[in-house]
Amino acid sequence: HKPTYENMRKSLEAMKAHCLHNGVTDISMPRIGCGLDGLEWEKVSAILGEVFENTDIKITVYSL
Repeated sequence: HKPTYENMRKSLEAMKAHCLHNGVTDISMPRIGCGLDGLEWEKVSAILGEVFENTDIKITVYSL
């Protein structure tokens, strides 16, 4: 099944909780959900910013 913006947010919230619980301070990722899954990067990026805004976790996004 293709992701939705709602389950993308839930997944990112779970990722944040995992990072905070395990002391992860840096994350590198591609533009998740935006290739074959068809989500818009502008919306995914906004969700990513909202989820991680009150943390010290550094997120680096790579694109080819």
